[in-house]
Amino acid sequence: MRNSVSALLIAAALGISGAANAATATTSFSVTATVLKTCSATSSALAFGSYTPGAGALTGSTAVNVKCTNGTAFTVALNAGTTTGGAITQRLMANGANTLQYNLFTTTAYTTVFGDSTGGSATQAGTGSGLGSAVAVNVYGQLPDNATNQNAVPGNYSDTVTATITY
Repeated sequence: MRNSVSALLIAAALGISGAANAATATTSFSVTATVLKTCSATSSALAFGSYTPGAGALTGSTAVNVKCTNGTAFTVALNAGTTTGGAITQRLMANGANTLQYNLFTTTAYTTVFGDSTGGSATQAGTGSGLGSAVAVNVYGQLPDNATNQNAVPGNYSDTVTATITY
């Protein structure tokens, strides 16, 4: 019996010592990502409709819908358009060689020209609220009933204005 107990004690000691020899090691690592600023924009046409010379100015509006990463500051600038002879301070629509004057403004007061900060024009600023939510930057247009426009040749006039979003 003594041999049995001794064998048992030896086996137990070996088992315990095997468990005592088990060891572990650990390490840690960081997980990182960088969210980059990004913006995109969409817009729709600004249509003045039918102009009758001498019947008064026409107004219209559209919006530049800007989607930027959350918290990203942006500025919207508008160029002079593509019609030859047009400027930010006096934009032109064309029908062949014929032109019709109009302009774009930051408010319905039609006092501050919406442009690129040159010639007294202003840009519009905003802050992105995430790519799932557009920030509407309103653009207000006015086609004046002035002497130049009252002498316009009948027809369809158009221009293309480019909005640039800086962020």
